[in-house]
Amino acid sequence: MPTPGRNGGVGEAAKAVAEHASRIARLELELAASELRRKAISLGLGAALLIGGAVLGVFVLGFAFATAAAALALVVSWWLALLIVTAILAALAGTMAVAGASLLKRGSPPVPGQAIHEAKLTTAALKR
Repeated sequence: MPTPGRNGGVGEAAKAVAEHASRIARLELELAASELRRKAISLGLGAALLIGGAVLGVFVLGFAFATAAAALALVVSWWLALLIVTAILAALAGTMAVAGASLLKRGSPPVPGQAIHEAKLTTAALKR
């Protein structure tokens, strides 16, 4: 690379600086793309493992309820044991549904009403 003042002057030095800056920018873009690729692969594998764990968790839960029914069947007949476990699960599901609906009603519409009201009051105060 020529130095300023020798054989090319400031023009060549500016051109060399621009080429170096361009090369650095390209390398930074390649680094960012490589990092994004690694993170995307990591996120994909993590999501797949979480989904697999959730599916296995559903099976574990099913077997736990089957075990509870089998243990209850030692005291009462099979059909009654299954009916009791089913009733308990239905009651739990109903309770969760009612609680979830209540929380959804409380959270909707998803607009920060108090913050909007305060912003309007602040705007009105600033206009005075």
